Amino acid sequence: MSTRYKIRQNMISIGDDFWIENAEGKKVYKVDGKILRIRKTLVFEDLKGNTLCQIKERLLTIKDTMVIEDADGRDLAVVKKALLTPLRDKWDVNVKNGPDLDVQGDILDHEYSIKRGWNKVAEVSKKWFSFTDTYGVEIDEGQHDILILAIAVAVDMMAHDDDGKKDKKDKDKKKDR
Repeated sequence: MSTRYKIRQNMISIGDDFWIENAEGKKVYKVDGKILRIRKTLVFEDLKGNTLCQIKERLLTIKDTMVIEDADGRDLAVVKKALLTPLRDKWDVNVKNGPDLDVQGDILDHEYSIKRGWNKVAEVSKKWFSFTDTYGVEIDEGQHDILILAIAVAVDMMAHDDDGKKDKKDKDKKKDR
């Protein structure tokens, strides 16, 4: 049995707070965009305001990189855009104390999978919703839901402009292929 979450794409920007909802539309996690920081930071909280994890932009790196930390500031995972992506977008997720994950598919259109080796552990898709600014994250049973949601949000932030719109240059490059 999998769990499905709903994220509104236009809400993901630094300085804004937004909610991640379950399939029934109930708020389950708050994401607090911290604006008074040097680097981009998003904090995931439960309904009581307890910090579950946070995403931080890693500065001074060659390629886009974000770090996902637990509530105590220890690294859970590092999300990096792969340098060579000939036909599809690809992101590498180095998971601390666990097997690494790959994010692959059409990132800009929110149609991609998160895999551990050959096994899909989550799917991100807009096709489940009629709202154009909403996408879903379906996570297989037995996975670390907060980590998977944080990966999806980190990839979304790195793949899109700060205003939540698709990066036109990347989209145009894709059309030229």
